[in-house]
Amino acid sequence: MKVSIDPITRLEGHGRIEIFLNDKGNVDRAYMQIPELRGFEQFCRGRKAEDMPIITARICGVCPEAHHVAAAKALDRAFHAEPPETAKKLRELLYNAYYFYDHCLHLYYLGGIDVLLGDVPKEERNVIGLIRKFGLEVGKEVIKHRRYAMEIVKTLGGREIHPVSSIPGGVSKGLTEEERADIEKKAEECIDFATTTMNIFKEVFGSKRWNEMLGLDSMQTYYMGMVDKKNRANYYDGDIRVVSPDGKEFAKIKPDDIFKYVEETVEEWTYVKFPYLKKVGWKGFTDGMESGIYRVGPLGRLNVADGMNTKLAMKEFTEFKKNGPVHETFGYYQARLIEMLNAAERMYELSRDSGITGTDLRTMPGEPGDGIGVVEAARGTLIHHYKLDKNGLVEEVNLIVATTNNNAAINMSVANAARKVIKKGKVDDILLNKVESAFRCYDPCLACASHALGETPLVANIHWKGKVYKRLEKNV
Repeated sequence: MKVSIDPITRLEGHGRIEIFLNDKGNVDRAYMQIPELRGFEQFCRGRKAEDMPIITARICGVCPEAHHVAAAKALDRAFHAEPPETAKKLRELLYNAYYFYDHCLHLYYLGGIDVLLGDVPKEERNVIGLIRKFGLEVGKEVIKHRRYAMEIVKTLGGREIHPVSSIPGGVSKGLTEEERADIEKKAEECIDFATTTMNIFKEVFGSKRWNEMLGLDSMQTYYMGMVDKKNRANYYDGDIRVVSPDGKEFAKIKPDDIFKYVEETVEEWTYVKFPYLKKVGWKGFTDGMESGIYRVGPLGRLNVADGMNTKLAMKEFTEFKKNGPVHETFGYYQARLIEMLNAAERMYELSRDSGITGTDLRTMPGEPGDGIGVVEAARGTLIHHYKLDKNGLVEEVNLIVATTNNNAAINMSVANAARKVIKKGKVDDILLNKVESAFRCYDPCLACASHALGETPLVANIHWKGKVYKRLEKNV
């Protein structure tokens, strides 16, 4: 027997969950399947390199800043043009504004509904149901502070969605004193709102319902995230750190060396690949020290970090990791709250930096070559790799995005949650929503994840009387 959740909800992109039951009505296996294909890696070939930050931002309307900045960083490397300090600060300021509004979106509109509202009827699982429970004033504050962060992105990036300011070697636009003062004021208010949000969620943490949610899925995986020189979490720049399930450092990787450590494998039933750690190997959908599966995103970043780079977030971080690495998948929410607070604090700090209104904004590009740009998208480690020809045209593109990095773990979490809640063939809407809640912890972005490099196999199995009658294959 097969149970399908199609479509899955409260995410970016399209997907479905297929749950297969055995003869006793218990879960045999379950998968999250991505049926859509977006071939950005193919149609970016032959384009002018300087267009890449604009083109790749269109991959996604939820995290365009991540692709925009990752592309610009890849071109910095490809053209041997290290941006001036002011340009780096402006990019980081924009990036933290993006983090704030993106985490706010997930906590109040998407996955956070599972935490704050619980097992309510499906017609109430939305922001309107949230306002009914917590009041109109909370709803107004959510909208206002997301708006503040998006206005900061517009000021720095030129547009609220799909920014245009990051260019090879720097940025195209500086910051006036009037704009700086406005950002400082908004960022300070965002700190207060992030603290309020933390307190709202803490009313649930520690409850019986929260403990049940934590019990839906826990996996001993490797973790990956970007850190600065002091091993503090950094979203814009740094080395890529990987820790093993016991929290010990497995590797610390320069962005240029990332493909020495990461490999990808494919499965015929999805357009999304499965990255893994080369030195450990692909052992299938299993966790533990012997499996090369790793997790990224808020939980991954906090598990690889030794601390945060702001005061209030550091206090919350210390409490979160007091017992070592956190393996419960719903720990993503606690980590996301800490990051939202950190992003607000960092916006405030950067807005008060004496160099933020500087006018040295760009290093002119040199001869074209290859470049790898890595940032931490809100959903996890994002890698852009470009190979340019002598004329500065794109020859090859490889994108490994956050949800791709998490793909194997997401499938395992869905299966684990399904096994916990579906017994003896009993299935209802509330139980299936619990299964969905496991993938929503990761805040997946399927429009980003469903890319293709080279030929992508399309396999169709035609079933007749419980058996595969015919199998059709095609490379597209």
